[in-house]
Amino acid sequence: MANINNNLEYINEQALKNPTDFVLKCEERYNNIIEDIAKRITTEKGREIVMLAGPSSAGKTTTARKLCENLNEKGVKTYVLSLDDFYLNRADIPYLPDGTQDYETVYALDLPLFTECVNKLLMGERVKNPVFDFTTGKRSDKEYNEITLGKEDVVIIEGLHALNPVITEKIKGKLLKIYINVSSRIYDNRGNIILNKRNMRFVRRMVRDFKFRDSTVENTYKLWNNVTAGEDKYLFPFRDNADIKINTIHLYESCVLKSQALPLLYESEISDEYKDDAKKLCKALEKFEDINISSVPEDSLLREFLGK
Repeated sequence: MANINNNLEYINEQALKNPTDFVLKCEERYNNIIEDIAKRITTEKGREIVMLAGPSSAGKTTTARKLCENLNEKGVKTYVLSLDDFYLNRADIPYLPDGTQDYETVYALDLPLFTECVNKLLMGERVKNPVFDFTTGKRSDKEYNEITLGKEDVVIIEGLHALNPVITEKIKGKLLKIYINVSSRIYDNRGNIILNKRNMRFVRRMVRDFKFRDSTVENTYKLWNNVTAGEDKYLFPFRDNADIKINTIHLYESCVLKSQALPLLYESEISDEYKDDAKKLCKALEKFEDINISSVPEDSLLREFLGK
């Protein structure tokens, strides 16, 4: 996590002084990490599986895409698969003791199908991987992701459970394990935490849910407890299994996301259970200087939450 000046005063100084340069430096840091990983992969020989795990709103989708694009540019044919496409049909999802379905457990995935598909890929067979339709809550009957891995090809598999031994120990091939997260808090000069790591991921998710999933702030809050409980149980115990860890913080992100998040927090109907937390989040975001959303590059990880 070197070279991260996660200080509120520094962030605001940069946002006021030269926001364009600040944004580009933050983007360059992240892109350089992706470039270094791609270079490492290109030195390997033979089919390779990259397992990329991280918690909600860490930026798994964009990180997998950028790594895929970088490798393809280097002449390494690369594909991306999402573990989400291996979900069991909604009716078959396991239940929690309280009677609600547990979408966070690794056992919400069709593990035998996943193992079969990946091991066939490693043998060079043509595989029709499933595509999950989240609208119907079932695997698509018509759509699938067909892949054949050449002798030097790479497939990136991204998802919450990508480092779980329940999954990785059944793969009969070479694995590179990557863990990503927002891994820095924001402090002020007195050492007070302004935003913690989960705060920053929550803001990303809240904005994304409202923009793209027709979800209210209240609904994001309701889901968040189960999401973080699932991370504590099914992800964080395995993060040290990773060969590489990536901090996906973009120091300028709160300066941009505040313009999207604050109106939602101010104007939404929020139940008493979440009001205090929402007020604290507003006070924290208000401390950041503004950076216009137009300053965010179109290929930025933050576009995963902000949109184009």
